[in-house]
Amino acid sequence: MPFAKDRRQQPDKSSIVPGSISASTRYAMTGRHGVQKRTPTTATNKTRRRGVGVGCMWYGCGNTSIANPSTMHIGLTADGTVTLYSGAQDIGQGTNTTMMQAAADGLGIALNQLNLVWGDTDLTADAGKSSASRQAYVSGNAVKLAGEDLRGQILRLANVGENASIDFGAGTLIVREGDTAREIDLTSLPKTENGEVLRGEGYFDPPTEPLDENGQGKPYGTYGFAAQIADVEVDVELGTVKVLRIAAAHDVGQALNPQQVEGQIHGGVAQGLGLALMEEYIPGRTENLHDYLMPTIGDIPEIKTYIIEDPEPTGPWGAKGIGEPALCATAPAIFGGIYQATGVRVTQAPCTPDRLRAAILRNKA
Repeated sequence: MPFAKDRRQQPDKSSIVPGSISASTRYAMTGRHGVQKRTPTTATNKTRRRGVGVGCMWYGCGNTSIANPSTMHIGLTADGTVTLYSGAQDIGQGTNTTMMQAAADGLGIALNQLNLVWGDTDLTADAGKSSASRQAYVSGNAVKLAGEDLRGQILRLANVGENASIDFGAGTLIVREGDTAREIDLTSLPKTENGEVLRGEGYFDPPTEPLDENGQGKPYGTYGFAAQIADVEVDVELGTVKVLRIAAAHDVGQALNPQQVEGQIHGGVAQGLGLALMEEYIPGRTENLHDYLMPTIGDIPEIKTYIIEDPEPTGPWGAKGIGEPALCATAPAIFGGIYQATGVRVTQAPCTPDRLRAAILRNKA
């Protein structure tokens, strides 16, 4: 579905700190969007009380203070087939789509002209693990560079400028510059061992530095920032908590695919709700999906997302990760709402009904 314009807030360019927490993120963290202010512990009836909490976070994208590079390749064969070879594993977060978009944009072709081979250790280079919220940032850069590398080779081959357009036919490469079109017979070009006539390569390793003896340094190339607001209702007699609404504002640098970013935020909020209120591993007791409680769709509140775009200088087109940052602020926001509703500070997750009820009674004593 099309993305609502009011959900993509633009930063105040006059006060941006490049590559860091920007005016846009500070703007989101003030709580000026989403859930309105509420008088502390407003009662909805004799036993249910409402509260609002705010959680803010920053999170490093990539492995901490160590190399975590990614290498990507885009190959062109004599029949005009263009293929991205990606070792970035898609575990449901949409990496394949993002990598294909980055490759097509870097090369300057339509997405439907590009094929994908992924996760084949015979054909794909090491892109690093799909963790640490790193693939969009690290592998996205590598794919962008691979596309630009192949594009540069093609433009030099055709002896045209950087603004020329590229198209592929059956065994032909067509390069247009202004009113001039140049057609190159791909079958006449020498082939490599893997059957390609041209291949672009991209490599990116985030600019990090080791920590010194005082724990100071540059452990990450970039950071994600976010603020979430939770509107909760607590039954003080039962100790149950119902999350009514979540507003989530996330600085993603630049959203390569806004719909996927929104989906990542929704998934992170759902996981954060489970962390805050339900999920707990107890050896010998919660070792199956019957006893280990997780949120279902019936537990998920209304979620309003705000994509904050403050381009990251070292990211692909300004992008950075959103995977884990989507989760981090949810539980603190919920716990803040519980505190406003009951006066109880939550000190253990999950905040189960028995724990919260006991804490409320202690607070009264």
